[in-house]
Amino acid sequence: MVHIILLMAAVSCLIPLINIIAVSFSDSAAIDSGFVWLWPIHFNVEAYKTLFLGSRVIPAFLNSLQITLGGTALSLLCTTLAAYALSRKYCYGRRFITLAMVFTMMFSGGLIPFFLVMKSLGLINTYWSLWLPGLVGAYNLLLMRTYFEGIPAEIEESARIDGCGEWRLLAQIFLPLSLPVIATICLFLAVGYWNSFLSVLIFINDGEKMNLTVFVQQMVQSQSLLLQTIALQPEDLENMSPEAVKAGGIVIMTLPMLIVYPILQKYFVKGVMLGAIKG
Repeated sequence: MVHIILLMAAVSCLIPLINIIAVSFSDSAAIDSGFVWLWPIHFNVEAYKTLFLGSRVIPAFLNSLQITLGGTALSLLCTTLAAYALSRKYCYGRRFITLAMVFTMMFSGGLIPFFLVMKSLGLINTYWSLWLPGLVGAYNLLLMRTYFEGIPAEIEESARIDGCGEWRLLAQIFLPLSLPVIATICLFLAVGYWNSFLSVLIFINDGEKMNLTVFVQQMVQSQSLLLQTIALQPEDLENMSPEAVKAGGIVIMTLPMLIVYPILQKYFVKGVMLGAIKG
């Protein structure tokens, strides 16, 4: 019964995605008639040609890639360093710092003060306004710190006897043993940065720096904005439906995460479970 319920839940999540993919590869007449469901009708790739040749989908994709790779790398580096320091019992004030981090999970200063801080720092219209606030997430920090604390102390003691300092201990002992939790946090961060929407709308004013999520939202918002966004002429709609272009944009936006998640899935499950058990 549990397997049946989980299968039904999985199918309910997959059907909308499959439908979007089918719509993106169907022609205008089939989409307008409402016959497209789980497979394309009159297969064509005109929607994707329009997106890649007549729109800014590639620059928007590269912007999303830059935001994701830069933010994930910086956040993972800062989270790892902070988690290692707080996992050491001889770290002065680690309890206070941990409680201060947990406090941020329950309370925040609000959107307007947040914007004013970013403006006073001169970070408006730069990607640092997206990266800097999330350099160290409280949940990710606690997850990695708990994992580090679960590594046997005997391994650390033997490494120190061999002359390991803090940096070498972290790089050669802790990080190789912590690949599951690192992959888990990397996935959390990558998904968050790739799907950045509200923060991009608030802090990024230059259309050339907009990411793929905002680009797709602008296409889906209205047909007039769609025509303006992808430079599509009204007469072109005779051979291609705007719904196909919208569906194609959604497919392009979700495809990278669909590729990355299966690769990291085994580390994802293992990292979360070990962190929870040892916590």
